[in-house]
Amino acid sequence: MSSTVNEKTITKVPLIDLKRQYRSMKEELNSAIQDVLESQAFILGPQVKEFEDLFASYCNTNHAIGVSSGTDALLLALKSLGIGDGDEVITTPFTFFATVEAICNVGAKPVFADIDPETYNIRPDLIEKSISKRTKAIIPVHLYGQCADMDQILEIAKKNNLRVIEDSAQAVGAEYRGKKAGSMGDLGCFSFFPSKNLGGMGDGGMVTCNSEELEELIHMLRIHGGRPKNYHASLGINGRLDTIQASILIKKLGHLDDWCDKRRQKASYYTEKLKELDLVTPKVMSFNKHAFHLYVIRVKERDGLMEHLKANNIGCAVYYPVPQHLQECLADLGHKEGDMPETEMAAKETLALPVFPEITEEEQDYVIESVKDFFSS
Repeated sequence: MSSTVNEKTITKVPLIDLKRQYRSMKEELNSAIQDVLESQAFILGPQVKEFEDLFASYCNTNHAIGVSSGTDALLLALKSLGIGDGDEVITTPFTFFATVEAICNVGAKPVFADIDPETYNIRPDLIEKSISKRTKAIIPVHLYGQCADMDQILEIAKKNNLRVIEDSAQAVGAEYRGKKAGSMGDLGCFSFFPSKNLGGMGDGGMVTCNSEELEELIHMLRIHGGRPKNYHASLGINGRLDTIQASILIKKLGHLDDWCDKRRQKASYYTEKLKELDLVTPKVMSFNKHAFHLYVIRVKERDGLMEHLKANNIGCAVYYPVPQHLQECLADLGHKEGDMPETEMAAKETLALPVFPEITEEEQDYVIESVKDFFSS
C-alpha cells in the first residue's frame, strides 16, 4: 500500500471502535448472555467463579476475586490490608483519578512520587524518598499497559515493611520479566471497563492475590462485609462482579493474548513510521511486554496537533490533562504547580493516537499522514 492515503476513502478513524470487536464474536457473546438470562442467576452465578478461576490461571496467581469495577478493586484491596485513617499510601500523580480516589475513600493520605519521563511510570528512587512512619503501602500504576519497575519497588517495600498493590487497570496482558501484571505485589487490581484490552459490556473489575487470607477477606468485603449473610464482622461494600459481565469476559479472555499481540504490531507500525518526526514515540523497556492499552506520543505542540487530528476526523485524547496532585478536590494536600515537574510536563505534551486490534493499516496510514501534514505545515 502506498504511504499516501486518499483522504476521501476514510471518513473517520476512532480512538477505539468497540463495535468491530463485538461483530467479530457476536454469536458467542449473545449466546453467553442468553445463558444467563435463561438461568436468571444474575448475582454471583456460576460464571463468576468460572471466570475468577480462569483469570487467576491467566495471571499465574492463586486467587482472583471478581468485583464491580477497577475502582472498587482498589478500594477493596486497601480495605483488605487494613489501610485507613492516618495512613499514607505512595503512588503516582500521573494516573486516572480512581487510583487516588480509592486511597482517600478509605481515609488514607495519598503521597506522590514523580514519574520517569520515558515510561511515565513512577520512579522507584522517589518512592523511597517519600516514605514516612505513616506509610503503609505503595500503589504503582502500570500506565498505558507497561509495567512499572517492580523489582526495585518490591525491594523497597520489603526493606520498609510495606504492602504493594499493583494498579493494573490498563495492563491486563502485560508482562514484567516474564511475570504477568497483577501477579507481583500483594494484590493486583484490574478494570474491565469496555474500552480496556479485556473489556466487558459495562463496569467490572478483579483483584488478584496469592494470600488465602486476603482472598477470603475480599470475598467478604465485596458483599457488604457479611459472612454468613446478614452477619457483618466488617464494613464492606456492594462490590460484586455481575454474572452477565463474567459470562462475556469468559468468552473474551481466550482472545486476549491475540488482541494484545495485534496492539503491539499496530504500535510498532506507528513507531516505525513516525520515527523521523519531531515527537517522542513510546519507549518500551527491554524487560517489559507492553500491552499497549494506549499508544501515547509526546509532542511540544500537543494541543495544536490534537486540534489538527480532530479536524481530520481522527480520534485522539489526553491521558491525563490534570495531574492528581493539582486536582481541586485534593487542594488540602498543599501541592502547587512545580512540585511534580515531570508529571506536569507530560500532562501538557502527551497525546494518545488510535490503537485497537481491528484498526486497519489504511487507517493507521491516514493517521500517520495527518501527523506528518501537521509538522510539514
